[in-house]
Amino acid sequence: MTPDEPNEADDVSRETEAIDAAPGYFGAAFDAVSRFAERLAVEGEERGLIGPRELNRIWSRHIYNSAAVVPYLPSDGVIADLGSGAGLPGIVIAAMLPDAEVLLVEPMERRCTWLSEMREHLGLTNVEVKRGRAEEFHGAFEADAVTARAVAALDKLARMSLPLVRPGGELVVLKGRNVEREVPAARKVLRRFGAGEPEILRATTIPAVDETVVVRVARPVPAR
Repeated sequence: MTPDEPNEADDVSRETEAIDAAPGYFGAAFDAVSRFAERLAVEGEERGLIGPRELNRIWSRHIYNSAAVVPYLPSDGVIADLGSGAGLPGIVIAAMLPDAEVLLVEPMERRCTWLSEMREHLGLTNVEVKRGRAEEFHGAFEADAVTARAVAALDKLARMSLPLVRPGGELVVLKGRNVEREVPAARKVLRRFGAGEPEILRATTIPAVDETVVVRVARPVPAR
């Protein structure tokens, strides 16, 4: 292990700090978010939603990372989470933005079953689960914002998602630290959809949790 490589003790310490800070950070959403995190911890590995190494960092690596995108999303309107998987970030977004309609788009049946269970368990009446790949919904709906987490490289993600972003809306996605390398290949796709230049943002939540990279791309209303 190198000096900069995190170990299990570091993960546990960071997770403890993240949990302690959660009531103040999440406010009214804390009850739903904490019950979601608890279910992930109990069932997530068994149901193939998270790996065994993630059990000690559900809050610090996943819940806060998902929450980091929320300040860049509209507080109401339609938000679509593509490849929602375990509900990261979609379930967290829905809990934190109760006035938004959140569409969880996921192709795998067993994950859709989980997402539907979480909607009922947490009482998230603003959630709709849509089974299928993003491309299957092109022309079926448009969202004020489309988000995703760890789904695909930016060029592929743009092809999947921009047809679902209404004119005047935005693509707002969680990406890795090296996303700048993906921008040149994505520009041609973005121009095809009349989208703007990607804006790379460094999103923070609490001191114990690493900052998150958010990429925001506007889809302007076409000029008349």
